[in-house]
Amino acid sequence: MKSVLVTGGTGLVGFNIIQSLLKRNYNVKALVRDLNKGQRLLPSQCTLVQGDICQPESLKAAMQDCQWVFHAAGFPEQWMKNNGTFQKVNVQGTANMIEAALNANIERFIYTSTIDVFEGLSGKEYDESIIDPNPKGTLYERSKQQADQLVVNALDNGLPAIFLHPAGLFGPGPTDSPGMNDFFVKLKNKKVPILLPGGLPLVYGPDVGEGHVLAAEQAGTGERFILCGTYQSLTDLAQTALQKINPNFKTPPVMPLNMAKWVSILGEGLANLINKAPLIPKGQLHFLQWQAIPVSHKAQRQLGWTTTPFEDALSNTLNYLNK
Repeated sequence: MKSVLVTGGTGLVGFNIIQSLLKRNYNVKALVRDLNKGQRLLPSQCTLVQGDICQPESLKAAMQDCQWVFHAAGFPEQWMKNNGTFQKVNVQGTANMIEAALNANIERFIYTSTIDVFEGLSGKEYDESIIDPNPKGTLYERSKQQADQLVVNALDNGLPAIFLHPAGLFGPGPTDSPGMNDFFVKLKNKKVPILLPGGLPLVYGPDVGEGHVLAAEQAGTGERFILCGTYQSLTDLAQTALQKINPNFKTPPVMPLNMAKWVSILGEGLANLINKAPLIPKGQLHFLQWQAIPVSHKAQRQLGWTTTPFEDALSNTLNYLNK
């Protein structure tokens, strides 16, 4: 059975990749910066290797005796006082992984990109066919565009890369990034007095893990696969979740877009002074306003990838968060 290395295992994507790999009896190494954290969060069947994608010297040992690499580590936040973190982790970290993989003659390099690299129009479906040639509107998006291009360039140098593009994740698993799970927890605790306008595509974490492994097993070098289960307005999402949490809870009203923009601008200015994340990061509001709809027809058709029905996935997530 193949031996594989997974980066980002203590994040929601990497954690679920590990779960899917272990179900198939792969030998799994997880690159972790903190061994204690890795032991606390990851299955005991994993071999933990201390290292960091930002420390190239640690990657050689991590990839030793591995045939496949799943590079799921990244910095997914929409605000950071030190903007250089996006470049350091998402771009240079990916460059370090590429170099190490080429030196180790890795057979498969499965890269977790993002739906943000594609061109899509508001209210319209889009697939993997068009990479947006223009820089996106946030530092996070632009850093992921740059990292994606690094992997594309490395194809010419022999990197056997496959690209996965998950939508917004929710579901079981640890994560340092608040994400949608945090939104559900705040709804339950009545800490969402008002909703932002717009919507977003979503995908269930265990389905993302399956999609990555299916791609590793079946896809050709250079192929791309969107992984998305549903598109929801934030209002519809809150309403559906609250029906499961407590039907007596009222769905919060929606903040007008112009007001949200002003709160975001003023909040980010204050955040830089007090070194605390703003109430509404500009990147978050920007993403909610894109409202383009990614489709996963290719993954379903070519890989046999299936998605958990949204109502079931949401129930599973809420039960997990209630533990």
